[in-house]
Amino acid sequence: MREIVQVVRLLIGAAPGAMLRGAVLSVVVLLMGAALLGLSGWFITATGIAGLAGIGIAFDVFRPSAGVRFLALGRTAARYGERLLTHDAILRALAVLRVAILRSYARLDAHALARLRGETILTRMIADVDALDGLVLRVVLPAVAGLVTHLAVFAALIWLVGAPVALAVAAVYVPGAILTLSWLAGRSMRPSDRAERGAQALRRGFIDLMRDREALILSARLADREAALIARDDATRRDIAALDRVERAAGMGLAITVTLAVAAAFVAGGAMLQAGLIGPARAVIGLFVALALAETVLPLRRGFAELGRLVGAARRVHPDAGRDAVDDRPELPAAPDLVVARSQIALNLQPGQAIALTGPSGAGKSTLLLAIAGMTPCCGIALAGRAPTDWSETSLRRRVILLPQRTALIGGTIRENLALAGDFTDDGIWDALRVVDLKDAIRERGGLEARLAEGGAGLSGGQAKRLAMARSLLPRPDLLLLDEPTEGLDRDTADRVLANIRAHLPEASLLVALHRGHDHPIFDGRVHLSQRLTPTK
Repeated sequence: MREIVQVVRLLIGAAPGAMLRGAVLSVVVLLMGAALLGLSGWFITATGIAGLAGIGIAFDVFRPSAGVRFLALGRTAARYGERLLTHDAILRALAVLRVAILRSYARLDAHALARLRGETILTRMIADVDALDGLVLRVVLPAVAGLVTHLAVFAALIWLVGAPVALAVAAVYVPGAILTLSWLAGRSMRPSDRAERGAQALRRGFIDLMRDREALILSARLADREAALIARDDATRRDIAALDRVERAAGMGLAITVTLAVAAAFVAGGAMLQAGLIGPARAVIGLFVALALAETVLPLRRGFAELGRLVGAARRVHPDAGRDAVDDRPELPAAPDLVVARSQIALNLQPGQAIALTGPSGAGKSTLLLAIAGMTPCCGIALAGRAPTDWSETSLRRRVILLPQRTALIGGTIRENLALAGDFTDDGIWDALRVVDLKDAIRERGGLEARLAEGGAGLSGGQAKRLAMARSLLPRPDLLLLDEPTEGLDRDTADRVLANIRAHLPEASLLVALHRGHDHPIFDGRVHLSQRLTPTK
């Protein structure tokens, strides 16, 4: 349950003030509900007894009826405020939660990221957010509010009616609710988790079916894929049905708990009435209050039934989220020195130097760049005296930027593609486009608001590469890692782009992996990687 606690802290920490006010109003709603039913029961009983005694004309009906109206209207207003505040806080928390989910994916190494598919991430994120937005609303807030309400109500019953009635109600409600909800959480954990995973697999399978339908038709495998999806749907429905049976059984257990609590309050009140300790009107207060306390336990059934789903989502979302949010270590020098000391390669990159990294295909040039950028494990690498994995994510990305071989563009405007690197002025954006020799081509397409299709379609391979390169130049890193930046470019354009990058970042360190062009005048040296470099744990 450690993951659940971490996610709860994350959600509540996103808007603690609104969460606290919502929790207070939740308690107010429950207390007003108990007070309303208790006062109504006392009022009806007292009025009936006064009428039987023939003193109804002298009985004060105005103040109790005013109290009933006040509690009814106040409960409605408090309920509205509670929903408004808690949902506002949850919406803020969900924004933080989405960032935490993206951060959890960003912690994966480059090889794992390369295997991810966009639709898988999106489907997973939607499902996890959908699951965890109910963690506070259906579990934490109702449980805390119910506990506080029970304590307040038991104290009020001792004061108004007597300890026997309060103890009778507590003796049934507390163990009954705890045992039932614990049983529900234990029995629903596996079917809830299986149902969630099955639903996710079903969604992914349907997406794959729609995307690959032409290939499936041509290979005569469409019927097999449909049959597999139907089988997955049947299994998911069975898990949902099992979860529903457990939840309904728990609902029956909670209903029995409420009934026994009401009966215990009635018996205890009757015993005190027979002993002459209280009057008939006060004797029924415990009965009606015990009935009102059902509102504190029945709503918890849904949240506890989904506990398996919540735990699974919390594990995916928040294994160590926030670990690198604060870097309290001493600030390091502005320009990092890069040292690589391995059996396959020895490299010492001083501030402002540009080194060409060469080697045959498969030697591990890309692997080395990924390791330097902290995106795959590898020993024998130090940035300013510290291993890449020892840096906080924020500081590392601020100082080191890697442009991989495979460009990553989105469907949207040129500006939106470049804005992925941060907020920059138009002058800064145009200057970066000039550096990569793309300024005129972008102007001809309509400027920064020109739209690209999905994946950046609409640009040639070389233009797409240079647009991604411009995005890596915008933050002006201290260490720039380029993996085959001249691939797809003619010799003149490649020479011009390399010269522009060196002039644009005169103080930055450059490490450029390439097959040709290592004799360019911007390079201060060349390092050859002749043996295969493999990642190390």
